[in-house]
Amino acid sequence: MSERHIHMAGSVVERHIIRGGETNERDVYEYALLRIVPRVERGECINAGVLVYCRAKGYVGARTHLDEARLLALDPAADVAGIRAALGAVEGVCGGGDTAGQAAGDDPGRRFRWLVAPRSTVVQPGPVHTGLTADPAAETERLLDLLVR
Repeated sequence: MSERHIHMAGSVVERHIIRGGETNERDVYEYALLRIVPRVERGECINAGVLVYCRAKGYVGARTHLDEARLLALDPAADVAGIRAALGAVEGVCGGGDTAGQAAGDDPGRRFRWLVAPRSTVVQPGPVHTGLTADPAAETERLLDLLVR
């Protein structure tokens, strides 16, 4: 069941109401975009990936896609190989195990929090947002298609 509310600013917000006895098959997840800022002093960026964390499912994942032409339009001297390596490292930390380096023993939530911590490097996380999903891995792919590709 849904109900719609209109806020004073004119935006429509939809709330999902769960009544007693009903089950909700969706879980809360958090996500952040990975941005490439080739020249930090200019502040220009392109989206190159998405991080997703779902505590209820014990899931943390990242999917990346680097549009090389867009990157080189911002900075023709950008270190494409270095940026690809940094994006791959983010995916490795999400995957855990040997590819996670020092974060290998950390739980998914701790790895996500470390990855979304603000930094002033070429690969930067954006702000964290939330949503509901039944399948965090599929949501990761959906967000990549919607926000990055």
